[in-house]
Amino acid sequence: MDFDANVWPLVGGFGRYTRMVAAATWLPNVVLAMGFCSELMFTALPSYRCQGKASRGPCTGNSSWDTPGNWSQYCPGGLRYQPQGWLNNNIVTQWDLVCDEQWKVSLEQISYLIGWLVGYIIFGSLSDRLGRRTAFIVAFLMALPFGVAVSFAPKYFSFLPLRAGFGAALAGIFICFYVARLELCSPSNRLMVTMIAGFFWVAGELLLPGLAVLCSDWRVLQGSITGSILLLGIYWCGRTLFPESPRWLLATQQLEKCKHELYRFARANGVNSGEDIAGQDAIFTEIDSVWEGYPRFRYYSICSIFGTRLIWRNALILGFTAFIGCGIRPCFARNLKIFDSYIPYFLQGGSEIIACILICICVSHCGRRSVLLLFTILTGFCSLLLLALTQYLFVKASVVISVLGSLFSHGVVMLSVLYASEVLPTVLRGSGLGFIMGVNMLGRAALPFIELQHKSGYFLYHVVLSSFCVLSVLSILLLPETKKKSLPETLKQGDSLRRPPLLLHPTQDAVPLLIPDKTRADYDPDSYAQLASSTKKMIRSDKITSQNWRVEQNSD
Repeated sequence: MDFDANVWPLVGGFGRYTRMVAAATWLPNVVLAMGFCSELMFTALPSYRCQGKASRGPCTGNSSWDTPGNWSQYCPGGLRYQPQGWLNNNIVTQWDLVCDEQWKVSLEQISYLIGWLVGYIIFGSLSDRLGRRTAFIVAFLMALPFGVAVSFAPKYFSFLPLRAGFGAALAGIFICFYVARLELCSPSNRLMVTMIAGFFWVAGELLLPGLAVLCSDWRVLQGSITGSILLLGIYWCGRTLFPESPRWLLATQQLEKCKHELYRFARANGVNSGEDIAGQDAIFTEIDSVWEGYPRFRYYSICSIFGTRLIWRNALILGFTAFIGCGIRPCFARNLKIFDSYIPYFLQGGSEIIACILICICVSHCGRRSVLLLFTILTGFCSLLLLALTQYLFVKASVVISVLGSLFSHGVVMLSVLYASEVLPTVLRGSGLGFIMGVNMLGRAALPFIELQHKSGYFLYHVVLSSFCVLSVLSILLLPETKKKSLPETLKQGDSLRRPPLLLHPTQDAVPLLIPDKTRADYDPDSYAQLASSTKKMIRSDKITSQNWRVEQNSD
């Protein structure tokens, strides 16, 4: 059954209440972006003077230099710090993670990203098993104690697992809202609603520096973010703001709960006329006829994807493309370090805003596949330019190419995730997206891993990712186009998506011997569907009546 075409419009579609619920799912992105980007504040390396070993970092031994009056800390171990970021005290200054201890900063960054990776995979699978709303509640209840515990972590090695657990909970909240938001939208609204959510994420990134300046200390900042997450409890208490996805309920054959949610959306969207109510009853009758008898709930795990013909291939291609987009961004960000810590941060945020705008404009006209192909080509082109011409370019030209590369790579990541959510069926959408977003975190973890190896192999890493861009361009051509198409609900529907030609003419698929535009005036597919479902229902009721009559005769 086509949910977008046959069910959703009869209960109001993307009506008033549906738009309100979709808009409500944008707001958590502000808090989640603060939680994710706070890692940059926590691990920012300040200027310091170290009397320890000079084997790593800018250690100056016992050299003397002018000490300005605003040096904020003098450690008994021989360390002085001058914070250059927005926090006067972070985990680097808290536990002296410099010189011979600087490897702990990279280790913490890797563990935090691994926490997000694990959270995406676990809560993505839970959202397919328990539902989008239930998985969110579990992630929310996990985020609060971990967030508070991080604020009071006494030692570095106790901070490490607590911070990873906090990241896993934030990842769970993010993926639950992302999937639920997408499943509320009609085909024509999916792109815009998703991109507006991206704008709210960037808004959280840009608000974080101001919050960090107000907090001044990393423990206070962590407490503020945890307090903001506490406000998300309104989505748990108020089911109106975050109902369960009726699309997922229908796909997993939970018919009674699905009908209840559809009635909720119909009433809230103002579908009250007699004709519309009849339409709802017809849909419910058809739902009962499709799943005759007493249907069993059907759940799928991520392992089910390997039994499909095309879904696994599409997920693998988009996961690979998203990995390249995330992994290659540090290669562009490295050339922005000539500025102070403020300018690169806001340049990255500005490039993300422009990427969202470009996606909105281009994808609505050209489709997902063509724009993803273009962005991947431009990302690889910028990367190859930096590899070949960095030492010959002016500094300004290198900065411009790096900003453009960051812009296009962010577009690749956003479009890959949206694309994946549209080619994955509803029964596997959460676990499939969890896998792809987890691969994103592997790409992000590449830079701190290189830092952990004392920056050895950085050039080779850049070369490999640039080569992967070429391979990704070829693989994108195998993807189907999902522009203004209904979301697949089952594995069979997901496998039915086919790859169209790259340049498709509107009448290319029309068969010359048939006239597709002309249909019989007396043919109404909805009436035939209602007649068939009503006939099945009458036959089933007659069978039950005859069985009851036979039982009575036998008893007599």
